[in-house]
Amino acid sequence: MAGIPKRYKKFQEEYPDVANHYEGLADAVKVCGPLDTKTVSMIKLAISTGAKLEGAVHSHARKALKSGCTPEELKQVIMLAMPSLGLPSTMAAFSWLEDIIGDE
Repeated sequence: MAGIPKRYKKFQEEYPDVANHYEGLADAVKVCGPLDTKTVSMIKLAISTGAKLEGAVHSHARKALKSGCTPEELKQVIMLAMPSLGLPSTMAAFSWLEDIIGDE
């Protein structure tokens, strides 16, 4: 699994105050309600899938695995998007997920 993307690391170096505030906001919204970390991770993966954001799918898949999600759970999250997004977008999201979990 890859780590933090080079582009984000450069952003952190160039704009450390903005990056810290962004990360603080991300941390705050994770704990502002009753959802557990695993559920939050799956929701963020679903949002990234729906928005068709490859980098975000990569990032949230990595984070979801770290939070205890299984590859099968992540596949189901993407599968749930199919009725709304259609087959081509779902296949794209599966390919992005496979970049992280491998082609099983």
